[in-house]
Amino acid sequence: MGRASPDLTPSRALRIGAPKRPALARAILLACALLSPPLAVAALSAPAAPARMVVEAREMVQDDRTNTVSARGAVHIYYKGKALTADEVIYDRKTARVFARGHAKLVEPDGRTTYADRFELTDDLKQGFVDSVSVETTDKTYFSSPRGERNGPISVFDYGTYTACEPCRDAQRPPLWRVRAKRVIHDADEKTIYYENASLEFLGVPVAWVPFFSAPDPTVKRRSGLLSPNFVYKSELGYGAGAPLYWAVAPNMDLTVTPYALTKQTFLGEVEWKHRLETGVYSFRAYATPQSNPSVFATPPWGAGNRRFRGAFMTTGEFALSDKWKFGWDATLLTDRYFLQDYRLSNPLLNDYYFREASSTVYLTGQSERSWFDLRGYFFQGLSPRDYTPQTPIAAMLDYNRRFPLRPESTAGIGGELQIDVNVTQSKADAAQYESIQPRTFDSVFGLYNVCQSYMPSLNPAQSQCLLRGVGGDYLRASAQASWRRTFIDPLGQTWTPFAFARGSASYLDYNSSQTFGVFNAAGQPLSNSYQRLFVGSDGVARGSFLPGVGVEYRYPFFARLGFGSLTFEPIVQFVARPGPSIGSRPPTNIDSQSLVFDDTSLFEWSKFSGYDRFETGGRLNYGGQATLNFNGGGFLNVMAGQSLQIFGQNGYATPDAANVGLSSGLDKRRSDYVTRVAFAPNGMLSFIAKARFDVDTLRPKRIDLIAGATFGALTANVQYANYASQPLIGFDMRRQGLAFNARYDVTKNWFVNGSMQFDMSRHLYNTINYGTFYGTAPLFSVAGLGVGAGYHDECTDFSVSYASVYQYNASTGTPGRNQTILMKLNLRTLGEAKVGANLGFVPVNDGVKQSQ
Repeated sequence: MGRASPDLTPSRALRIGAPKRPALARAILLACALLSPPLAVAALSAPAAPARMVVEAREMVQDDRTNTVSARGAVHIYYKGKALTADEVIYDRKTARVFARGHAKLVEPDGRTTYADRFELTDDLKQGFVDSVSVETTDKTYFSSPRGERNGPISVFDYGTYTACEPCRDAQRPPLWRVRAKRVIHDADEKTIYYENASLEFLGVPVAWVPFFSAPDPTVKRRSGLLSPNFVYKSELGYGAGAPLYWAVAPNMDLTVTPYALTKQTFLGEVEWKHRLETGVYSFRAYATPQSNPSVFATPPWGAGNRRFRGAFMTTGEFALSDKWKFGWDATLLTDRYFLQDYRLSNPLLNDYYFREASSTVYLTGQSERSWFDLRGYFFQGLSPRDYTPQTPIAAMLDYNRRFPLRPESTAGIGGELQIDVNVTQSKADAAQYESIQPRTFDSVFGLYNVCQSYMPSLNPAQSQCLLRGVGGDYLRASAQASWRRTFIDPLGQTWTPFAFARGSASYLDYNSSQTFGVFNAAGQPLSNSYQRLFVGSDGVARGSFLPGVGVEYRYPFFARLGFGSLTFEPIVQFVARPGPSIGSRPPTNIDSQSLVFDDTSLFEWSKFSGYDRFETGGRLNYGGQATLNFNGGGFLNVMAGQSLQIFGQNGYATPDAANVGLSSGLDKRRSDYVTRVAFAPNGMLSFIAKARFDVDTLRPKRIDLIAGATFGALTANVQYANYASQPLIGFDMRRQGLAFNARYDVTKNWFVNGSMQFDMSRHLYNTINYGTFYGTAPLFSVAGLGVGAGYHDECTDFSVSYASVYQYNASTGTPGRNQTILMKLNLRTLGEAKVGANLGFVPVNDGVKQSQ
């Protein structure tokens, strides 16, 4: 290591180094030693001076004749957070300029790196010129230019390029995309990049040109300005484009206004507001259009062709009231039920063809280590032409759960855990909702069924051809349950879990039997809520029930070590005893317990009904077992089977309510159907799950679910098959059967293709129906949905194109067909995203039943 000496001889050049040593010689100079001689002497005599520059090099040369100081060989200069490296660095004392050449690189304090053949900089390394420059930022973005200029925070690149793509190994090969401009100006203080006379190139080929534009640099996460445009096409809207204008109002709030120009409807406005506060965040999105051509849409009740002004308002929010309590909402309000379907723009909900209702909720939740509270209100708006607004309820619900651990020493040896569950539900709907069965007729307008509108009081609702799906009137129910359980393990390893519970429920229904809605049946009789008395009895009567129960669950796991793995076998037996059917009368309605699936997941539930309106009664024995084989090399096989037996009392699943829930469930006989499950994953590439329910008498399968997944290198695929036997007592006249595939293949590291297909394998069963109008003949594999796509992804670009074809019924004609859409997305990292979506129209097909009008 050598250090510049203060008593240098001015008449000769000085070399500092150790040329005979093969190791790197370091020279550490004070900053002022590279400046002017008077300051150099002052700096050397005062080593505590703050302006220090550290230089590392193989050789240092001071030439008094040219008044220069040179550093040669693997030069590293460190000054005020900057690092300059080169093969040679020369400091000219006369001009106070620093020249660096040969593999030159300058690293800024923020990590930004500039490469060049030659640097010409001021002595503070802030200003100067750069030849054959390339800059790499910390966000992996790249600038290049044959000549650049630095002036403090401003860098100017003449005939420069900008890209977020990594440089290719082949220097002659252009990146996937780049912006080429006559001048590229980067203002580090403003954090903005300006482009003059710029063009966008893909693989070196210009595809777009603008005279001037600017964009935030990659360090900026949000900036006011114009965002990438959106493009749309639909036959009723025409061609359209939207230009989002983004305003960063403050660090915690922003506003986006997007005006759309549409060739057939003139204008659509979209406004989105987001605001983050200290305790939470809220946002809203609004759409509005004064339609110039509303007649292109279907007329009521099949469309909104009579409306001039249409729109939507959506809002979400959530705030933390404390570390345990949250308050929030998620609401959607519409001028009409068809707006979301007619204007499929940037909101993801607008592109969901299976989205059939707009749901709004406001909630208050609280959660601690052992308790949970949830209070919610709901408002629904149907989106189908067959939705009848008076049948859509407004509901409120309260749920509360609390667990109490019991210590044996403080509870007379009882121990275990005590749990409290409370639910209160209130709903209000003006009209009842019915569904016809045996046979099930297709929907007429507003979802009202002729067979259900002409009920006479003498009909027996248990043998009727109509189900009550939704109650008309004001309904209130409160349920509470206290339960206790404790697990014991005996010396043999057997597990015993005794439990006890008590459940109480009270309800009140006022269905206003005199109210009518201006809708008449075929006989000219007005529809009213009075028909509900066939299902729920008298109006304005409070009802209640109380149901205690006790039981025990037994498990005895056996373990065996095998040569190829380990085996665990576990028999399970559960006994539950309750009065039958109950003390008092059961609740008169069933609103929240209409979904009942008997399978392996519900076999050992105390009550297999969902919700709170229904509950098991009598004595029931649930029994089964499972075996799991774990392989030494990874993978497993799990097999489970079981059955449920009604021992005494009335079987609640065989007792129909207004919706016939429980019938045809596999539980409505004394001995239930058999439920099974097989899960097999031999390795990380394959998985298979099979679940089935078999008839207890014939062993015929009543319900089959098969799911398989595979990953072979670049190919990932999944297949799902379902086959459910007909259940005419609850509205399913025909067997339901379907098959679905989806797959993705990574063609290369960056390119991929994907696809999905869903088959409705039940449609062909309607080929011989004797009601409704049938179009053509449906094959066994009727396509219900089809999607294909391809895309590209790398560090700077995301591109995808997708096509979807969905089987639907035309709202205005009722005829079946395929709704086709195509969507293209292009995202250039740091520049923005562009979307182009088009509705290719509705194509009628002759393979389905026409929906009645």
